[in-house]
Amino acid sequence: MRRLINLLVLFAVLAAIVSSFAYLSLDLWALVGEGGAGKMGEYAARFLNPDTSREHLQAVARGALETLAISGIGTLLAAVLGLLLALPAAGLFGAALRGLARLLLNALRAIPELVWAVLMVLAAGLGPNAGTLALALHTAGVLGRLYAEAFENTPTVAARAIRLQGGSQVSAFCYGMLPNLWPQLLAYTLYRWENNIRMAAVLGFVGAGGLGQLLYMTLSLFQESRASTVIIAMLALVLIVDAVSDRIRQRWVLN
Repeated sequence: MRRLINLLVLFAVLAAIVSSFAYLSLDLWALVGEGGAGKMGEYAARFLNPDTSREHLQAVARGALETLAISGIGTLLAAVLGLLLALPAAGLFGAALRGLARLLLNALRAIPELVWAVLMVLAAGLGPNAGTLALALHTAGVLGRLYAEAFENTPTVAARAIRLQGGSQVSAFCYGMLPNLWPQLLAYTLYRWENNIRMAAVLGFVGAGGLGQLLYMTLSLFQESRASTVIIAMLALVLIVDAVSDRIRQRWVLN
């Protein structure tokens, strides 16, 4: 019976894949046939000669700093907003506020960053403001949910003792729960910062500033050599942020 069920599941997966190809009318032969492979090779070869002119490198450096600032400020705002929403979402202020806060967190993270970026571009105009707000809103929903789950799973003996001694709910949280939780909260925040660096480089495609906007402009003008320089800068920025994040994690989280 188990073997039959496994075969049925495998058949269902294969049928879904075949149906997807048929529904989307994908023509894989067009990628390699009739000179398609050669054209793709020529297009890729044009990226092998990055533009290292001083003017373009200065533009890339400004875009990299803007991307770094967008991700950093967006993550910081998200951590503050997520923490404020996580407290009621963890049930620290009653069941009514718990349901309302969780609903808001679900709404924030249900909308992707690109959709938030489009909405923020319409509201705040083109530029880094839109990208920062888009990252902050989506990441607040993600971090808020992670923070709330961490609050719910942490021991509350110390917090209850502070409450029994007449301390407020805020004091119980700050002195009874937060000292044991902050390494975990920091790890969550650093992880989202790493993700936001990559996403901040993409948000520029909808006019949210940074390296993404520079990459979109160079690709739109078919300037493959300049686009190659931007892509290399994106890779370098991600590697640097990953290294810094890993160093902070080892220093403050793992120790």
